Amino acid sequence: MREPQVFLMDEPLSNLDAKLRVATRTQIAALQRRLGITTVYVTHDQVEAMTMGDRVAVLKDGLLQQVDTPRNLYEKPQNVFVAGFIGSPAMNLLTASVSGGKAMLGNLGIAVPSSAGASVTVGIRPEGLIPASTGFEVAVEVVEELGSDAYVYGKPVDKALKFANTTEELGQVIIRWDPKNPPKAGQTVTVGVNPDVVHLFDATSGARIN
Repeated sequence: MREPQVFLMDEPLSNLDAKLRVATRTQIAALQRRLGITTVYVTHDQVEAMTMGDRVAVLKDGLLQQVDTPRNLYEKPQNVFVAGFIGSPAMNLLTASVSGGKAMLGNLGIAVPSSAGASVTVGIRPEGLIPASTGFEVAVEVVEELGSDAYVYGKPVDKALKFANTTEELGQVIIRWDPKNPPKAGQTVTVGVNPDVVHLFDATSGARIN
């Protein structure tokens, strides 16, 4: 019987349907932990990477962007690419001008380091945006109701707010909402930000600055 030191798996679940993919994913993870054999697992599916990996390497165009635990990839992405790639729905990435030591999102000011330039990229995950009386307004376009969650998709009313990772036509602000009381498409909502979960990136290099 062979006793390999390393297993290599290259997209092993790519041809399975969604339900079977989930079941097989958990079986592979349980088997790996039982055998205790190092496994290198290649995938384009971030859910597979985040749920199965002890450490995850994120690559772009063949270049290593970050190697870390799944939790740190989610909470402390080292650049804009990792921030936008990890997480579903994706992180909101907005370009904001800096004035008086704060990045301005509409009427909302977010403290930035003194090393920040004239503008920064502000990253906020959908759960980091919260309904508020002051902040910036979003015109609701689509509401996805998923039972335990609801996600609101819309455009910033303030046209000065620009998306850092896509065009204005394709860009949408994504907000995780109370599933028992979501807004309707066509409404305008005001959202604030939980300052503890804001990510700041250099607007030119994309590197993390906070």
